[in-house]
Amino acid sequence: MAALLNARSPKSGTIKIALIVIAVCSAIATLVYTNNLVEKLQKNEQKVARMYARSLEYIAGPSAPGTDYSFILEQIIHAIDFPIIQTDGTDTLVISTKNVEIDSTLSAEKQTMLLRHMITEMDKTNKPIVIAYQDSIILNYIHYGESPLIVQLRLLPYVEFGIAALFVLMGYIGFSYIKRSEQSNIWVGMARETAHQLGTPLSSLAGWIEVLKMYSQDHKKMYETVTDMEHDVMRLNKVADRFSKIGSKPDLKEENIPEVLRSVIAYFERRIPHMGKRVSIVLESESEIYSHINRELFEWVIENLIKNALDAMEDGKGKITLRIQKVYETTFVDIADTGKGIDPKMRKDIFRPGFSTKRRGWGLGLSLSKRIIESYHSGKIIVKDSKLGAGTTFRITLRG
Repeated sequence: MAALLNARSPKSGTIKIALIVIAVCSAIATLVYTNNLVEKLQKNEQKVARMYARSLEYIAGPSAPGTDYSFILEQIIHAIDFPIIQTDGTDTLVISTKNVEIDSTLSAEKQTMLLRHMITEMDKTNKPIVIAYQDSIILNYIHYGESPLIVQLRLLPYVEFGIAALFVLMGYIGFSYIKRSEQSNIWVGMARETAHQLGTPLSSLAGWIEVLKMYSQDHKKMYETVTDMEHDVMRLNKVADRFSKIGSKPDLKEENIPEVLRSVIAYFERRIPHMGKRVSIVLESESEIYSHINRELFEWVIENLIKNALDAMEDGKGKITLRIQKVYETTFVDIADTGKGIDPKMRKDIFRPGFSTKRRGWGLGLSLSKRIIESYHSGKIIVKDSKLGAGTTFRITLRG
């Protein structure tokens, strides 16, 4: 199952990258297309501005008496929707404006300053048009800007990109929430079904053990064996009880963390010799450090981390150190080993469900530990430090 999950992960990442690339390409295509439209409209406005300037030149030049200029004044000038500022031949005095809004309550000096500022900004976009008499005497300068339509079109791709990004973000958040909910339901369903399936045979085993104890009281060796079986059944009951707590809000009680860890260490110290390993487990802590935890689930997390530490010692020997310290209301529990360490490329995936570097196993231990610490204890679990060939340190942070 771990291999299957790992096989799916790269495909999922490839799909996400492909979607991002498509979105970026679409945004660039929209930007290019809109810019082309803006350039075309800009050229049309430049033509209108030149026509306006030529019209003023024609009016200023010699013409037949009684010439009707109403077409120029009514048609061409009326069609202009972009801002125009006309100055004199020295380009210092503003003669007229069109489509330019100036607060009439301002003083003449401030109005002039605003107009000069507008002229400077207009000239950055469009080169001013010179109106000359007989191509020798400069009569006026025409400064013009962009119409509201062009300004809106320039902003359009950014608005579209922003809206698209917002929808993508909302979709991603929604998808992530649905995915987390589905994963949570799978976790809960699997855990409770496991607890339910274990419950019936364990009850039967407990009954049979009681019968065996009655018949083996006169046989010391057999009685010891039955007692060991009873301990194993109790252990299985403990595991089933842990699974039954997944999905429901566990009760948190103030517990002495060093005492909890000692019980876990004692459990492993009895079993490590049977694993063929020479690994020592050391607890470094004050005698009493209290924090609010659910003992059953917290022990499960510590067991998972110690199991991972044991698996990381490929040569079968080493040391696991558990350190506890409390700073104000925060308790830190560090689990350090002298194993092979974690590849930096894999550190971001180690808490992902299904990820495993081992040949056997489903890759659920660290994911489950993360869920127990963060969801049920409102704490944190991280890889504090890891170096290849030098070991790994996990840190659990508990508040309160």
